[in-house]
Amino acid sequence: MAGGRRNGHWVLCWLCVLLMVDRVSVASGLSTGAHTSPPFPASAVNQTPVVDCRDVCGLNASDRCDFIRTNPDCRSEGGYLDYLEGIFCHFPPSLLPLAITLYAFWLLYLFLILGVTAEKFFCPNLSAISTTLKLSHNVAAGASALTPLDTLPHGVTFLAFGNGAPDIFSALVAFSDPHTAGLAFGALFGAGVLVTTVVAGGIAILRPFTAASRPFLRDIVFYMAAVFLTFTALYRGRVTLAWALGYLGLYVFYVVTVVLCTWIYRWQRRRSLVSSMPATPEMLSDSEEEDRVSSTTTSYDYREEYQPLLFYQETTAQILAQALNPLDCRKWRNKSASWRVLKVLKLPVEFLLLLTVPLVDPDKEDRNWKRPLNCLHLVISPLVLVLTLQSGAYGVYEIGGLFPVWGVVVIAGTAWAAVTFFATTNSEPPRLHWIFAFLGFLTSALWINAAATEVVNILRSLGVVFRLSNTVLGLTLLAWGNSVGDVFSDFTLARQGYPRMAFSACFGGIIFNVLVGVGLGCLLQISRGHAEVKLEPEGLLVWVLAGALGLSLVCSLVAVPLQCFQLSKLYGFCLLLFYVSFLVVALLTEFGVIHLKSV
Repeated sequence: MAGGRRNGHWVLCWLCVLLMVDRVSVASGLSTGAHTSPPFPASAVNQTPVVDCRDVCGLNASDRCDFIRTNPDCRSEGGYLDYLEGIFCHFPPSLLPLAITLYAFWLLYLFLILGVTAEKFFCPNLSAISTTLKLSHNVAAGASALTPLDTLPHGVTFLAFGNGAPDIFSALVAFSDPHTAGLAFGALFGAGVLVTTVVAGGIAILRPFTAASRPFLRDIVFYMAAVFLTFTALYRGRVTLAWALGYLGLYVFYVVTVVLCTWIYRWQRRRSLVSSMPATPEMLSDSEEEDRVSSTTTSYDYREEYQPLLFYQETTAQILAQALNPLDCRKWRNKSASWRVLKVLKLPVEFLLLLTVPLVDPDKEDRNWKRPLNCLHLVISPLVLVLTLQSGAYGVYEIGGLFPVWGVVVIAGTAWAAVTFFATTNSEPPRLHWIFAFLGFLTSALWINAAATEVVNILRSLGVVFRLSNTVLGLTLLAWGNSVGDVFSDFTLARQGYPRMAFSACFGGIIFNVLVGVGLGCLLQISRGHAEVKLEPEGLLVWVLAGALGLSLVCSLVAVPLQCFQLSKLYGFCLLLFYVSFLVVALLTEFGVIHLKSV
């Protein structure tokens, strides 16, 4: 993974503050905009009976629009677009397939936005913050994917949080609305089954290996505890404050366990090195060998081949144009056609993110200081912050009924940018350049949150059209979309010769997703005035999903030690067969072909 993906348990407090501000109740007099305001008086809401929104497809075409606009169950909290109203009010019934096709392409593009933002802006800025605060890599990593030796080279320790950012934000958004809570459970459990079977099995097929015994047993036991907590919460039908704090407490305990295991291993390693001869190439551990390889490969910059013979000072306009260009022409010529097609799709997203999100790179000599662009960020990034908080509600609020908040932000940002521009130079970053890492982290986090909100809303709309439960949408489309990063990153690590590292990432990342996703999501709901979060499982599919995840973990806990932790291709194919069987059973249960007796 270029540049690595980085994680820190200390970042949880950042996320908590950020998202609690985003989800806090809007003060009186704060307009939330047309996209969230109900299209009828409050009294009418109380008088309108709540009917399952999926019943809209059984009505006459002329009655569907009024049903969508007046039924409280069809209303979405947050987001910029009303997808249900777009389908049933703005598209004629004959063009319904066209609307669904457009929504499907938009959904895929939203997943692309989530991946690009997390990989190229959110995680690098998080890494820069870690470097600025001088946190050790293991402490900053928290409970991320660890190698068999509980140590990872710089950058790979943050793999779990980088891959898990879309899952976490999607879960937080889904928990914010009782109508979409099933999406959160479906996505978290569905991604868990996918990663522990398809991804883990694919790693074993690509590169058979011997798994590290102690990290594997530790991670799978903690993950089973997280699944048991969630299963119990579903059975009780509610999550209280103590239960939500228990989720976060279990993750903190997991982090402490990882750090202690790391410290104990390093202590034992030092003792063995002291009692033996100095380290030779044969004695290097996997992680140490990777450090040596990465230090010789990543230190080389291919752009050095194209350095001009005569150096000249770039103008401010040239620096701005180069900084806003997301396309490297030299790399473009050497890549395949598929890479080029994907790059063309990414270009608008990358350009928008380059324009709005500061990016600090502590590994570069100038720390990625781009004076004209960074000064522009001081105006645009705060504007993005206020226009994405509460889906823009804070930005359009008028102070004293006269001047909008976004205008104040633009004026203050322009003044700050002017001072920075005249007080700095193009060649040397200022002393407070690290502030841009925090600004970029917040801005990219809110971009991810905004995209995740749209993903949840569009999935719910598709569920209404096809009469699918939120749970099945979560375990399929949302889980697949959010797990794309895990699949590519872990398979890449396996092909590069690090299958144990990739296998550990399968468990380290999803532990973070479940514990923090459910715990923080419910905690934010409780902070909004709810005494507890009600959980209403959508039929038997939730229990099938939870049971399948628990069964896969139990099978792995038994099968892997029986194989002496040697994972072969046969074991990988068995995991793939398990996932296909689970998916068939889940879909047949959703469509009523399989009837299971409830307990």
